[in-house]
Amino acid sequence: MWQRIREFFRDSETIFWARLQMLGAAIIATLAVFDPMLFSNYIPTAYLPIYIFISGIITEFARRLRAKDL
Repeated sequence: MWQRIREFFRDSETIFWARLQMLGAAIIATLAVFDPMLFSNYIPTAYLPIYIFISGIITEFARRLRAKDL
């Protein structure tokens, strides 16, 4: 099972992370369309800069796992 998952993501943590973010964004966008007030209650806008910062760190870490020249 794990081998099939790794093959789906082409054995890349960066691709996995990008697709996970897209899935999360799709879910949040769907919530925002159906009930904007529900969306604003679950995710305060004050957390957006924190999310972007942590996402950048995780993305850089995943990229460096594969880059042997860094």
